[in-house]
Amino acid sequence: MAKDMPAKNNIERRQTDFKGRRIHFLKAGQGPAVVLLHGGASNSSEWIRTMTVGGDRYTFYAPDLPGFGESDRDEHGYYLTDYTDFLIGFIDSLKLENPALAGHSFGARICIDTACRSKDNISKLVLIDASGLGNMSLFGTVLFNFFTTARKALRKPQPYPKFLSKEGVDWDYVGDEALKSIRAPTLLIWKSADPYLPLAIARRAARLIPGAELAVIGGYGHAPHQQNDNAPFNRLLLEFLGRDGQETLNR
Repeated sequence: MAKDMPAKNNIERRQTDFKGRRIHFLKAGQGPAVVLLHGGASNSSEWIRTMTVGGDRYTFYAPDLPGFGESDRDEHGYYLTDYTDFLIGFIDSLKLENPALAGHSFGARICIDTACRSKDNISKLVLIDASGLGNMSLFGTVLFNFFTTARKALRKPQPYPKFLSKEGVDWDYVGDEALKSIRAPTLLIWKSADPYLPLAIARRAARLIPGAELAVIGGYGHAPHQQNDNAPFNRLLLEFLGRDGQETLNR
């Protein structure tokens, strides 16, 4: 059962439970449901500017994933399947009918697995500089390790929990057949110069996912929705969500 907390800028702070642990999420707007999943070193607040812009057309739900932000953390860690189970359970617990999913980086990885498992309950899929579609670049790996080491040296808590592996499940790679099985209309949004995940892997995924489209936003970066000028991202997202499946994205 979701609980209400004080609202700010028309965005409500709420909480619900998943397997006995508290999950914090943001809710805003009115209209068809859109679930927004943050990246791997972030939390739900990365979506605030998008939620305030599109709230007149959609109801946005942005959870802090288990172990992130204000949600409870299991110190033992999480398997990838735990996050897919969470997203499916989150949708069910809030009784969201055929929501659209939009995920950034690690959040997009979870959206992909959920779209593969819940083929008939996802209306649209938006993947933003998504992990899971190919290997991180060498420069991106160096950056990631630098920030991780720097936080340890400064005795700052890591923004992400411990990730666990099991045989047959790869955090970094979604199989070709899984991508080919996605039924939801899909849009990939990518920065032209992503330091972590090169554009080439987005082009490959767009060829594998049936009917998928790729929109490229020029410039350097990994999170187009968080840039000072995030209007190009918001336009792409809202145009895609508003399409009936017959229109062509204007980009």
